[in-house]
Amino acid sequence: MLLPSCTKDGVQPGSTSLPVAAATTNSAVAVNGVMMQAFYWDVPTSTASGTWWQNLGAKSQELSDAGITALWLPPAYKGGSSTDVGYGVYDRYDLGEFNQKGTVATRYGTISQLQSAITSLHGKGIQVYEDMVMNHLTWADAQETVNGNTVYTRFNYAGRGSTYSTYRWSSANFTGTQQAPNNGWYQWKSWDFQPYANNDAYDNLLGSEIQYNGNTANQNETINWGNWITTKLSLDGYRLDATKHIYTPYVNQWLDAVKGTSGRFAVSEAWFRNLTDLNNYAAATGGRTSLFDVPLHYTFQDMSNGNGSWDMRGLQFAGFTEANGALSVSFVDNHDTDQQGGALYSPVTNLKMLAYAYILTRAKGYPCVFYRDFYEYGLGAQIKKLIAIRKANAYGAANEYTTVNDTDVYAYSRAGDSTHPGLLVMLNDGSTGRSKTITTPFKSATLTDKTGNSTATVTTDANGTGVFPVNARSYSVWVPGTGATTPPTTGTTAVSFNVTYSGTVSGQDVYVLGNTAQLGTWNTANAIKLSGATYPVWKGTINLTSGTAVQYKYIRKDAAGNVLYEGGTNRSFTPSGTSMTRTETWQ
Repeated sequence: MLLPSCTKDGVQPGSTSLPVAAATTNSAVAVNGVMMQAFYWDVPTSTASGTWWQNLGAKSQELSDAGITALWLPPAYKGGSSTDVGYGVYDRYDLGEFNQKGTVATRYGTISQLQSAITSLHGKGIQVYEDMVMNHLTWADAQETVNGNTVYTRFNYAGRGSTYSTYRWSSANFTGTQQAPNNGWYQWKSWDFQPYANNDAYDNLLGSEIQYNGNTANQNETINWGNWITTKLSLDGYRLDATKHIYTPYVNQWLDAVKGTSGRFAVSEAWFRNLTDLNNYAAATGGRTSLFDVPLHYTFQDMSNGNGSWDMRGLQFAGFTEANGALSVSFVDNHDTDQQGGALYSPVTNLKMLAYAYILTRAKGYPCVFYRDFYEYGLGAQIKKLIAIRKANAYGAANEYTTVNDTDVYAYSRAGDSTHPGLLVMLNDGSTGRSKTITTPFKSATLTDKTGNSTATVTTDANGTGVFPVNARSYSVWVPGTGATTPPTTGTTAVSFNVTYSGTVSGQDVYVLGNTAQLGTWNTANAIKLSGATYPVWKGTINLTSGTAVQYKYIRKDAAGNVLYEGGTNRSFTPSGTSMTRTETWQ
């Protein structure tokens, strides 16, 4: 429906889109969830907490408190050296466990540190997505002669031996390698696919290109590896690297075989700047995977480069997020766009918080926050506040104000629902503060800017019309009411769940599930996995709202999503204090 038009100055909202929760096609994603890319290019090999894995594990509590519901981890397997960032992948089965390429640990740490970090993150209700590099291998162990050229294409894995896999790679497994003079290519088989998307999608990217088209052994091996690492790390999802360079039918085959109907999440890096190409790729992959909204990133970069001169109406109905929100992962910057000298270097350097306010209040898309923005570029406090607003207010029908927006000011609202009062976001890239007369969904209401950027109060009339200010080069998120829209002020209680249960076999885990969002809202796909490190006692610590009664049960679940509930009535208690422990036996 259309919101009522405003008689004053003829202001009328634009078209309305239906409410769409983030990535609604995948129940594994938390309602209004927010993922974080938990690394950047060349992260330090040593931090105050130790390795990068230890750094992430140590931050699990503060990430949970900030409202982060999932972390995208960097490639966790062995590259060509101790400093390799992981995309120069050597051995996909070496997660920092074997002495290969002069090191046991990867750039990020050892396998035990990685598993410990994942346990900590899971204990705080944070899902874990691993970066899956399937296009190529690099840093081979030995040479071969192919078509008269001597190339490094034989992978022996002497340090790992036959542990986890006996599969060995050689030139027969590849279509070509980037070892010719001037960074060129030696090719001895047809590339996996003919270029498409006006030559923006093509096979040869980096290293030795793995052949998937017509190579059943390679297909099965990469599927086997995907299933192995899923179990080894208790993964909740995947980020697929460089998929526009991988034979598209095989991307579908891999997703069907590894992700399948498990409820796990997947997002692919198909770096198409053209929206039509990205839409076509979404159709070609049949909705099996979400896609990063690359066109929207470049829209933000245009806004940044304009630095006040760009037309803010370019944000209306923008990007893949608006075109296919259920499959979109929206982001502002990532490791590639932030990497100086990299092929995709395209940072959003100006007005970046306007871009974050956009993706974190939008009805469509699954927003991804960049670690470096949060922790190193000084934006963490502001992003955390926007995430809290998202969780409390970003619900209900969305509205673009096409007749209100101008070259400097962009406005957008969420109508709210029966339990969430909604919001009105305003973005201003101009050098002066502005005010706009806007007809909102909030009739006869008093609104305040929940970001604190404006200290004004706005009261709307019976039609929902009010005059809303926004500061220069700033943003505001106006919400109706004073106290009802803020999260509970009673704080949280760290509840340690310890349940004894020995009725599991390999591939099964114990979870806790309950009636609150922190406990999955009775959705088994969002249940919180407990650690079996002290089997048969399963343990996990979850932050619950103090003073709010909860009901819960323990369940057993396998990778296929098969669920067994414990017997008896729902368990219940009211969290109080800073911490509590529940020591129980499966009933």
